[in-house]
Amino acid sequence: MKLLIVIYSLQHGGAERVVANLSALWSARGYEVTVATLASKATDFYVLDKSIRRLSLEVAGESIGVGNALVANLRRILALRRVLRRVGPDIVIGVETTASLLSIFASRGLRCKVIATEHIHPPMLPLGRVWTTVRRYAYPSADHVVALTEKTRAWLEQHCRCKNVKVIPNAVSLPIPVFDPVLEPESIVVPGRRMLLAAGRFTTQKGFDCLISAFSQIATDQPQWDLVILGDGAARSALERQIADAGLERRVFMPGQVGNVAQWYARADLYVMSSRFEGFPMTLLEAMASGCAVVSYDCDTGPRDLIKHGENGLLVEPVGEATSLARALSELMTNDDERVRLASNARDVADAFSPVRTLRMWYDLFAEAGVQDVACRADQWVSK
Repeated sequence: MKLLIVIYSLQHGGAERVVANLSALWSARGYEVTVATLASKATDFYVLDKSIRRLSLEVAGESIGVGNALVANLRRILALRRVLRRVGPDIVIGVETTASLLSIFASRGLRCKVIATEHIHPPMLPLGRVWTTVRRYAYPSADHVVALTEKTRAWLEQHCRCKNVKVIPNAVSLPIPVFDPVLEPESIVVPGRRMLLAAGRFTTQKGFDCLISAFSQIATDQPQWDLVILGDGAARSALERQIADAGLERRVFMPGQVGNVAQWYARADLYVMSSRFEGFPMTLLEAMASGCAVVSYDCDTGPRDLIKHGENGLLVEPVGEATSLARALSELMTNDDERVRLASNARDVADAFSPVRTLRMWYDLFAEAGVQDVACRADQWVSK
């Protein structure tokens, strides 16, 4: 079977990591997998398995004005249609809204099946009137739409009139693959210091401004702890100013993107997610599966699908309020036994969100879409 996965880019991010993981797993099962991006290969952070065909449409970029946007998206649709004709996939999977809509339009009249996916709860990340309208009318024509949570499924059914929505959560694959660049944790936090770890793009969504504010409230009372935020993005300068204004340059570190994130989870004493909204957060899932005690804001979707408050982590409300987050962090920083208990329980997500479980859901979906021979492959996967 031929699969074509379409995504904006393979830059650092949760959806991109999912593509890298899933494409490798499908390829290992004998599927012919192609990953196509709108952006150039030069922007790639994740390295795909050598068995996976990698294509770039070279059509990414911002458009100014409605007319330019229409022309740019027509070019993207035509470029993607050429790829569809060349690759001849049985199934096309659009990853996130834009790639999903382009895949729907580019595949019109072709024999391939199209699966659209949403990786963020839609109302938390408005697309603008045009894209929202297009999604509402285009998604019902996809063969299936995949949501990461039940709440997103319900939203899509209500607001996009979709009757073919399936919930398939992300899976965590252990051991976590290693990419460049590799940065040793000990080069940032010296042995003997406690590490509070966070990771993600430096955007408003991830709430690192709230995290820094929370840490500044407890830094004096927790002198043995340092905060490390892995990642990068447009908000870096603002976060650096916030750290400097709080006088925390020697306690808060932002070393950039790393490809050996598993070593950082192993080194961390506590993991924190400060996001204002999420879909199904891969970093939180990986941290828990790696045996980290975790604290997270209880945003609308994502963290509450992984964390059972008080059993395998802590959920904090209200979202975006620094004092509540500081209180939860301090509670675990001062209680080694509780951190160990939560960390031990957190490891169970590795079984609950295993590749076997998630891939079986995908295989069942492929079979439901009418692709031949898939049900047999699903049984073979489970038995191995």
